[in-house]
Amino acid sequence: MSTIETSRSYETLLYSVGAGAARITLNRPDALNAWTAELGHELLDALRSARADEEVRAISVTGAGRAFSSGADLSSPPELTPEGKPDLRERLAGVYNPLILELREIPKPVVAIVNGPAAGIGCSFALGCDLIVASRSAYFLLAFANIGLTIDGGASAFLPARIGYARSAELAMLAERLPAETALEWGLVNRVVPDDELTAAGAELTERLARGATLSFGAIKRMLNERLYPNLPAALALEADLQQQMAESEDFPEGVTAFLQKREADFKGR
Repeated sequence: MSTIETSRSYETLLYSVGAGAARITLNRPDALNAWTAELGHELLDALRSARADEEVRAISVTGAGRAFSSGADLSSPPELTPEGKPDLRERLAGVYNPLILELREIPKPVVAIVNGPAAGIGCSFALGCDLIVASRSAYFLLAFANIGLTIDGGASAFLPARIGYARSAELAMLAERLPAETALEWGLVNRVVPDDELTAAGAELTERLARGATLSFGAIKRMLNERLYPNLPAALALEADLQQQMAESEDFPEGVTAFLQKREADFKGR
């Protein structure tokens, strides 16, 4: 296993390989690592690069600055349908869903090192990783309902697989922050460590996996996928269809406007 570190150049990510591990850092700290289409495309490319690289036997993903990811960048307007409605289906089907499928299908363990808020699609992505290590100050937030949307990014599959229906419904419908310690109690994450120990703990776990029986890990991941996510492509397609319905509702623009204006939304349910 090579100890020489290599890197690739991206606009929205940092990517390096060393000691058998690929380290991916979402790198839009001024925007709390909010997701754009460019970030989605680059993250998919980074995962595919890690998959193809025989030196890489484990992968970690974290965020630069004080957040893992605040979710979709609402300041970046989405593409429009021919009818002039936000085309969220295309963003999901064309960018984010292929990324989520790659995350689950890559035959190498992926560790989410959650260093702060993990919200929206950022939370969904973390839940799609194999292991999650979180800092004590981190929290998880599926805030989609707060802006009139439904959950996406595979959360409809990942949540119930990790914590069951009751807690999944609570997180998705109430759209409240789940502190890291509670996430550990619920079984949503694997480990919670003090903030100043997160980087070392995440690196130690990722490098331990890289030194391990990585062929076995890939087989285990494949079996867990078969048992827990046998219909993940269909689930992602349904998320995209339902998200588009929400995007064409009256509640969605009200939710986004209220969010940007930092006020409570006046939803009408239509």
